[in-house]
Amino acid sequence: MGKKSKKKRVGVVYSTNPDYDYDYESKSEEDEPPANQQRLRVMIDRKGRGGKEVTLVTGFVGPEDRLKELSKMLKSKCGVGGSVKNGEIIVQGDHRDRVVELLKKEGFKDTKKSGG
Repeated sequence: MGKKSKKKRVGVVYSTNPDYDYDYESKSEEDEPPANQQRLRVMIDRKGRGGKEVTLVTGFVGPEDRLKELSKMLKSKCGVGGSVKNGEIIVQGDHRDRVVELLKKEGFKDTKKSGG
């Protein structure tokens, strides 16, 4: 018996052709444009949060891992908690100025501050 592959086969359940090579599903990463071409928006949100303020960063295009990495950096530099949900970075508290400054240092030139 052959080893079972944990990769997901695409399109074919079984083939009698001994020379057939299965196509495996390849994980396609979302292409991330350079930081200076991304348009990020930094805003304050209070809706649905019991009156507490959070700083939202929206508009990021790229893989989820890079978004989480960016979120971790922002939270640690601001000294607060937060999360990543629905492609948005959520940082607890009003840290608009600091977040915009940090994003510009990371190379995100077209960063806009709004709301609040």
